[in-house]
Amino acid sequence: MKRRRQALGPLWLRLVMFLGGSLCMGMAVAVAVQWVVTGSVGDIREWFEKWPTYLLLTGVLCGAVVFTLGALLGRLWLSAVLVGAVGLVLALVDYFKTTINGTPLELADFGLATQLGDVAGVAGTLRPPEDFWRALIALAICAGLLFLVRRLTVFTGRVRFLTFSISLALTVGLFSAPGAQAVGEVFQVDVNTRLDAANSHDTYGLILSLWRASCLQAKESPEGYSEAYMQEVLARIDELLTEDSGSTDSGTPTEETAVRPNVIMVLSESFYDLTELPDLQFERDPLENFHALESESISGTFHSHYLGYGTGYLEMSMLYGITGLDFGPGTNICFLEDDAYDKLDSLAEQYTKGGGYTAEMLHGYDNSLYNRTVTYPLMGFSQLLFSADIQELGFPWEGSLYGGYYMKDSYLFQGVLNQMEAINDSGDRAFLYAITMENHQPFNPDKFDYACQIDVTSDTLGEEDMAIVRVMLEGITRADQALGELTNALRDSPEPTIVVYFGDHRPNLFMTDGETVYTKLGLCPSNDTVDWTLEEVNDLYSTDYLIWANDAALLQGQAGTRRDSSITAIGPQLLALTGQPISRYWALLEKVSQVCLTNIDRYFVDGQGVPSASAEEADLSDEARELLRLREDVIYDALYGRQYITDAMNEPVQQP
Repeated sequence: MKRRRQALGPLWLRLVMFLGGSLCMGMAVAVAVQWVVTGSVGDIREWFEKWPTYLLLTGVLCGAVVFTLGALLGRLWLSAVLVGAVGLVLALVDYFKTTINGTPLELADFGLATQLGDVAGVAGTLRPPEDFWRALIALAICAGLLFLVRRLTVFTGRVRFLTFSISLALTVGLFSAPGAQAVGEVFQVDVNTRLDAANSHDTYGLILSLWRASCLQAKESPEGYSEAYMQEVLARIDELLTEDSGSTDSGTPTEETAVRPNVIMVLSESFYDLTELPDLQFERDPLENFHALESESISGTFHSHYLGYGTGYLEMSMLYGITGLDFGPGTNICFLEDDAYDKLDSLAEQYTKGGGYTAEMLHGYDNSLYNRTVTYPLMGFSQLLFSADIQELGFPWEGSLYGGYYMKDSYLFQGVLNQMEAINDSGDRAFLYAITMENHQPFNPDKFDYACQIDVTSDTLGEEDMAIVRVMLEGITRADQALGELTNALRDSPEPTIVVYFGDHRPNLFMTDGETVYTKLGLCPSNDTVDWTLEEVNDLYSTDYLIWANDAALLQGQAGTRRDSSITAIGPQLLALTGQPISRYWALLEKVSQVCLTNIDRYFVDGQGVPSASAEEADLSDEARELLRLREDVIYDALYGRQYITDAMNEPVQQP
């Protein structure tokens, strides 16, 4: 027979104990999470002294969940264990993410929650910090105390039901937009202003920062949004686009661009010109192929929007023309509703829908990350080839397929050439998007069996740190050599081909003491991007790119020129070169790219590469601001609104 738990004391006392125990446990969870995140109780004290209401509100939020779950389970101590465990897991994930790429946990990252094991698999060995175990012990003690007084926190029958019902309603209210507005006002928390994750976490702490992001309003509609309003937007877009109808930048075919080339886009993992790092002396040029090709290419700084991670997000921005700023806070642009990727035609579809092109993706890893098996087919790719698929192609190859944990870039490029030949033999031109992996983290000293083809020295870094630098050097050297092999093969090909080659982001290379190579070499003051100047962000959130062709005429006289580009500018730049009869949407993006290379939560970069904190603070002309507004209106209409002009935006630019 089940033994009924016996309550101790009058109801009012048990209510007080239940409420007090919940709030105390909530504060304990709040402190424990920040303990793991910051690694210092002293930092928590300083944070509390600076913003006391933020820690208090964090404790209230956690306490509300403890109270509600405790009423549901009938055991406050068990609720405390569960909430404490969830809090510590969040803190640990934030710690690991910061360790991997220097950026804190964001609400958008929860889109990858089901792929956590795969993410960890490409990150290397991850160990909890000592403060995690200390925080765990502290929370265990708090939960143990609640267990000892459990008879003073027992509710039964109608009282328990009413307690749970009321607490559930109040807790849900705390996590709603109206509730957040009211609570934010009481605790002096701004729940209206959108902040990048680093600044938000630094100010509000992990839990409160995630809470803010979940309660911020979704993307607002344009003022006066209606069918008539959007028809006016369409008319203005047509007016602006037809102004450029006579130029090659408009996407209108000319005699010079009448040849339809193959297009190979290469996202080179963590590639950038490391010879520009100060205090590193190289035996010889590790980017000899890249640097030699620059004289034959359009090249320059590539504003990647990321540092140390974000490859999948970068792909969506490049191929679909969107960024996280186009959505409500916390939206993962790789995990939108499936039909969202069908609303606007992608970069690949500018080639495939016009006929004569076949689009394929090749990736040197498996299909586990970033929802690619869903998004790429929706964006017009007829075939996706991952590591195992590429190995089944059966093209001639000698030697190992793998280098440094992942598929060799040179082997992947052989697969690219194989697919280009097969598509050309079928009578089509190829649009190929290749994603390399050989230079992917982790950068453990033994990654390439301690091999490094080029000697490097430093007056600043010690030998243990230099062992990590040599891993980065070897990976980039191999990427450069594979690029040379690819372009040499294309020189011998009779098929006209354009190669777009870029680094997705710099590696966030951590040294033995936890600092990054960039901090050690004086490029930024600390790992915390909150402390960085806009110029430092702009520098470290960029890599290098080039657009090369095996026939210089395909570059329309621009070979050897320098031009800043970015994730959202490179697609329109390519379309202008190939002279595709592109859609209004991509023609508009081309005009926008002339005034905006980067526009994300973290910062804004104008068409000349000048950074600002945001578009609002940038020194932009009225014409530039109008272009940004028109783009926002089109995106809202397609992805949030009634699609009044979406079909028209997917149609070719109307010529006068």
